[in-house]
Amino acid sequence: MLKLVKARRTIRFFEQKPVPEEVLRHMIDGARVTSCAGNMQQLRYVVVTTPDTAEQVFAQTAWAAMVRPKRNPEWGKNAAPAYIAVLGPSDAAPIIHADAGAAIQSMQLIAEANGLGSCWLGAIQREPLRKILQVSPAQQVMYLLAVGYPAEKPTSEDVSAGTSLRYYLDDQDVLHVPKLALTDVARWC
Repeated sequence: MLKLVKARRTIRFFEQKPVPEEVLRHMIDGARVTSCAGNMQQLRYVVVTTPDTAEQVFAQTAWAAMVRPKRNPEWGKNAAPAYIAVLGPSDAAPIIHADAGAAIQSMQLIAEANGLGSCWLGAIQREPLRKILQVSPAQQVMYLLAVGYPAEKPTSEDVSAGTSLRYYLDDQDVLHVPKLALTDVARWC
């Protein structure tokens, strides 16, 4: 499992081919049974695969500010063909974001295990998305997960505390994502 977690990287460029519905169903099924606060099971999901709706959803997203514009996908060229909107009650307690994070991580790992890439998006236009996805006012669009076959291979590398954590592109246009070393983030007592 650790190998899968370490292999999973955020993908921002995708191949332009459909995502199998069966894999999307597995992703939602995994999210559905993921731990959540008080077993309240408040999250809901909207799966977007139709090209016209996916294009509208894509238009409400922002990508990779640190390497803009080189890692900003373009619709019809390298944008994700599928999106999963994560919804929660509009009046939910803040813990709902922990529930969403756990569910999204489950979906990302299932995607990775099936040869797909994903990008968890929080920089989104929530009100337009509510209208596009026909979400009731009782629900909020919390996050999007972009899903598709990867068209890039980002890499992570361990760095020590005090080193820059800004991700960057090298001369071959490969995205590098620094991660603090285990010894810098945890201690045992």
